[in-house]
Amino acid sequence: MVNPQALADSYVALWNETDAEARRRAVASLFASDGEHYVGTRHVKGHSALEDRVAGSHEKNVRDGGNRFRAAPGAKALHDGVTFFWEMVPSDEDRILATGLEFLLLDSAGRILADYQFILDQPRGVA
Repeated sequence: MVNPQALADSYVALWNETDAEARRRAVASLFASDGEHYVGTRHVKGHSALEDRVAGSHEKNVRDGGNRFRAAPGAKALHDGVTFFWEMVPSDEDRILATGLEFLLLDSAGRILADYQFILDQPRGVA
C-alpha cells in the first residue's frame, strides 16, 4: 500500500513544478499510462493530455498568479483509493486562496488511474 501523505505531497509538487521535463517525468511516475483527470466539466486522459492540463494550471496559477499549491496534512487511504485536501496560497505567505479535495483511484502498482478533483473554495478564475 502506498503512503497516502507521500502521494499527496508528490501529487501537489507536480502542479508546482516549473520545469516542463520534470513535470513530464512526474506525470509518468504518478499516473498510469491511461490515467484520467476530472475537474468540473474537464476530462483528460493519458500522459500527454495530463501534461497539458498540469502545464495550463501551472502557468495560470503558479507562474502568472504567483501562487503555490500544498497538500494539507491528513491524507487517507482505503483499499485502492486515496483522498486528501489541498490549498493554494500566495508564494510568499500562508493565506489560503483556494481549497480542494482530491480523490485518487490507484492501480496495483500505486499509479493513479482516475483523479477526481473537487475545487471547494476559490476566487474567480482559478482552474
